[in-house]
Amino acid sequence: MRRHYIPVTSSVPGVSESQTAFIRKVIRCALAAEGVDFPCEVDVLVTSDAEIHALNRETRQVDRPTDVLSFPAFDLSPGELPKAEDADPGTGLVPLGDMVISMERVAAQAKEYGHSNRRELAYLVVHSVLHLLGYDHLDEGPMKAQMREREESILAGLGILR
Repeated sequence: MRRHYIPVTSSVPGVSESQTAFIRKVIRCALAAEGVDFPCEVDVLVTSDAEIHALNRETRQVDRPTDVLSFPAFDLSPGELPKAEDADPGTGLVPLGDMVISMERVAAQAKEYGHSNRRELAYLVVHSVLHLLGYDHLDEGPMKAQMREREESILAGLGILR
């Protein structure tokens, strides 16, 4: 089977090859956990608070930095997957969408929550993949609980516990 295509670009210095490899691994595990068994593309940008702030303001009209932004290519419901026939005819890959992660937020939140940068990065990547697959947390009820349960399950599958 063709593998997923997960380009990770960085607009900030100091993002190591091991971090980009880790991001790809987390995305692959999250996709597998959600039953995505066809080749997909997920584009990742690792950036700064200033850049994600500008994107957040431009795309969501929220005038502050955030930890992660997700731009799904499809309007899915949780548990619903795009179809293999949604693949780009040129590449054979289903384009799931884009994720943007602020490494400054990763470090700040890891410190705030008392866990490692690696755990925080994994959490944000899983969180974003679930957004790309239709999960949301607009309410404080069942939708958020469903998303949190999936996040914890996928992180546990990666051996990353609280």
